[in-house]
Amino acid sequence: MGLIWGLILGAIAGFIASRLMSEKSGTIKNILLGIGGGFVGGLVFKLIGFTATGIIGSLIVSTVGACICIWAGRKLFS
Repeated sequence: MGLIWGLILGAIAGFIASRLMSEKSGTIKNILLGIGGGFVGGLVFKLIGFTATGIIGSLIVSTVGACICIWAGRKLFS
């Protein structure tokens, strides 16, 4: 997947995660959450034996990973 598609997918995943977790965040934070969530989600899903294929699979993995990042951030900084 190209860099532009990765940024777009990251922004969408971060936006979805921020809404699911009731997190107030801006566009840049959403993009960073989505990209970081892609890494975290990829690791978690790989540990359970699931590999995502296609845009929808990547979006789901990134969103779940971003939710994990939001949850961990709340636990660490609250």
